[in-house]
Amino acid sequence: MAEYAANQSSVAEVPVKRSVRKRSLILSAAMHHFANHGYEAARVGDMASQLGIAKGSVFQHFGSKDGLFFEAYKSALRAIPAYLDVPPDVKLAGFFAVVRYRLSLPVEFWKQYWVPYRVLVLGNYGSDLNLKKRIAHFVATEDPLGTAAFVRMGIERGEVRTDVDPVLLTSILECTFERMQDFLLTSEPDRDLFHRTGNFRGSREQLIDQFITILRGAIGTPRAA
Repeated sequence: MAEYAANQSSVAEVPVKRSVRKRSLILSAAMHHFANHGYEAARVGDMASQLGIAKGSVFQHFGSKDGLFFEAYKSALRAIPAYLDVPPDVKLAGFFAVVRYRLSLPVEFWKQYWVPYRVLVLGNYGSDLNLKKRIAHFVATEDPLGTAAFVRMGIERGEVRTDVDPVLLTSILECTFERMQDFLLTSEPDRDLFHRTGNFRGSREQLIDQFITILRGAIGTPRAA
């Protein structure tokens, strides 16, 4: 009897595993389509054709194109290195050293993350308000980049101010750092997104220096600033 039950359980697991694998394949194909064509031009039918499945099968797993993109965005953000995913010596050097290190990473480093990064840019700048709300809730609740932990590190080291709610500090860092990083990585293909900073005539290093000066003034302690 026990052997029969075990066999039945094993048989039941097969469709579940197939469903999970199918969902994963759809999500991977979707990320590439969104990254290459943008949200509007990416067609669910094309994704399904590439995988040799029915279009309805995609909707069965994700509900809608918005639902599919939201899952793609979540997967993309989880694929990007977290703030504190840096060499030990950089982390030891402190909060603003980590900021400088991450902003100074060459474009070549980010090429390995090109697909997820393009999906993030689409979600951050090209999605509608309802989708942005879902994205904001996901970022706030899951925090895949470990932004809150990074801010705590800065506070514990005495580099980040303590007279402001850490939640507000985290929001400031997300808004400013991520937009600066986006500009450094995507200003050429997406120049219209960054028309103000796009007129900067200094070097990349000078721009990073100025950004860190501003960030220190906003969230750094008097000693760190």
